Amino acid sequence: MSATEKNPTTKNPATDPVYVTDALIAQDIDAYLTAHQHKTMLRFITCGSVDDGKSTLIGRLLYDTKMIFEDQLSALERDSKSVGTQGGGIDFALLVDGLAAEREQGITIDVAYRFFATEKRKFIVADTPGHEQYTRNMVTGASTADLAVILIDARQGVLTQTRRHSYLVNLLGIRNIVLAINKMDLVGYSQDRFDEIVQDYTTFARQIGMESFLPVPISGLQGDNIASRSNAMPWYQGPTLLGHLEEAPVNTSRMLDLPFRMPVQWVNRPNLDFRGFAGQIGAGRVAPGDAIRVLPSGRTTHVKSIVTFDGDLPEAQAGQSVTLTFADEVDCSRGDVIVAADSPCEVADQFEATLVWMEEAEMLPGRPYLLKIGTQVVTATVTEPKYEVNVNTLEHLASKTLGLNAIGVVNISTDRAIPFEAYAENPDLGGFILIDRMTNATVAAGMIHFALRRSQNIHWQAVDINREAHAAQKAQKPAVVWFTGLSGSGKSTIANLVEKKLHAMGRHTFLLDGDNVRHGLNRDLGFTDADRVENIRRVGEVARLMTDAGLIVLTAFISPFRAERRMVRDVMAEGEFLEVHVDTPLDVAEARDVKGLYKKARAGQLKNFTGIDSPYEAPEAPEITVDTVSLSPEEAADRVIAALLAR
Repeated sequence: MSATEKNPTTKNPATDPVYVTDALIAQDIDAYLTAHQHKTMLRFITCGSVDDGKSTLIGRLLYDTKMIFEDQLSALERDSKSVGTQGGGIDFALLVDGLAAEREQGITIDVAYRFFATEKRKFIVADTPGHEQYTRNMVTGASTADLAVILIDARQGVLTQTRRHSYLVNLLGIRNIVLAINKMDLVGYSQDRFDEIVQDYTTFARQIGMESFLPVPISGLQGDNIASRSNAMPWYQGPTLLGHLEEAPVNTSRMLDLPFRMPVQWVNRPNLDFRGFAGQIGAGRVAPGDAIRVLPSGRTTHVKSIVTFDGDLPEAQAGQSVTLTFADEVDCSRGDVIVAADSPCEVADQFEATLVWMEEAEMLPGRPYLLKIGTQVVTATVTEPKYEVNVNTLEHLASKTLGLNAIGVVNISTDRAIPFEAYAENPDLGGFILIDRMTNATVAAGMIHFALRRSQNIHWQAVDINREAHAAQKAQKPAVVWFTGLSGSGKSTIANLVEKKLHAMGRHTFLLDGDNVRHGLNRDLGFTDADRVENIRRVGEVARLMTDAGLIVLTAFISPFRAERRMVRDVMAEGEFLEVHVDTPLDVAEARDVKGLYKKARAGQLKNFTGIDSPYEAPEAPEITVDTVSLSPEEAADRVIAALLAR
């Protein structure tokens, strides 16, 4: 008895059309995957001003390359009728603008990624927003692109956002630029208008150092010069947009010609007999026997083998993810960079870089951020900006901070030396992001230019009498007791009592008071948020040096921001930082108003006063909390001393 006779529900491949269709579909899928497996991948973005037609262009590319299913096309035709598309045709932008807010406003807000393919190549395109307030989204989309399509509405010409996006594209190192002059159908396919816009853009491109670009006259709505040449513009003899995309070079090919670089992502240690270092090769090639160097330590060895899931390789190159084993036992961990021994990259802890600020809150010079570069995360601070760039005029403007979407050149200092290369040479080792330590939000994207010369000239000097020797001489454990609270909370009063009691006990102390420090060390600082950050940074460095001398340091500062208090905690040894929250309600502190500061602040005579028009971020987990409403200063001081001596 046949299988069909045993089970009447089993489909017969010879007679059942549904069965045959399913089989053919499976064969088609296999054939499709096989055909596309070895094609190159081009990543590109579309950018430009609002309503230049970016989403429409991408929708047209998807339509012309047959990447829309029949049910999607039916839904698209239905939605296009409901929104009333120009000329009654299909609104291709609806394929890309997926957010409700985008469809309601007719604009792109978020970055939309779409995949499509032709017989020659695979593509991933990022549709980026045109509004200035979403510039950070545009930077995100451009960070991995090989090519940029900058759109211009033929009716509007070169606009502010055209310049801004062009500047960013050039800044991010994208050298393959297509200037797509869109909506040519709305200017009668005029060659004169096309030439006029190309000339205007050429002038700006030269100013920002853009080496070349390909101008293409198109109509995203009508499909002119998108996938096929337009009969309406016989005067244009260049390639179609899709034709150029199929032939454009990708970044991977350029990276093959650079010296070998591989950031270590993971130490692969499945058992005691195997230890390898996994990561994606960022540049160059590597083969067993090659001499390599591990940075930042500088230790050298040779590659023993290149391990993959499918077996060992005789060679690996940029873009491949592999595990390397070494001929010798060399210390190497996540964040290190394996490089060619005879062509290492630089290692430094101070840099000049361009920053694109991506956070609503302004950048605060001196505030510690997390800096992620490659697979490494370090603590970094941004010094006062050298200048901010006016994207419209390309002027260098003096600035003490950077606001949302601002672009500036700054100096950056990291807490330890890191391997890097200039972004223009190697984006993987020259591009970084800054992360807020408290919220984990990405606040900026940056591109390293070069190491500061002073970073190579400054070295740690070895000394014979170290901090342990100083502490032993004084027979005490060094510490920083950090009093924080509102003005008028009683910080200075309690800190002074603590020092008197410790002095009577024979302890070696020093009190750093907020007002006193501003008479000398910090007399140049005001009370803006940026100046408050710098005030605490300096005090933290002084306090750390004093603990190196073996002292117990008491500090009485409002220190309103958690990030700066965290910064001081992080530079101290474990257990040597005690945060004391002098917890006094605002109304109680204001009622005391010993110095008359609250009265001035309420009258508008004192700006940026903590608790009134500047925030105070109370500690979340202080070692000690003293409530000055229920405790006297003497009782509060005794509680602090008990906690200090109990360490």
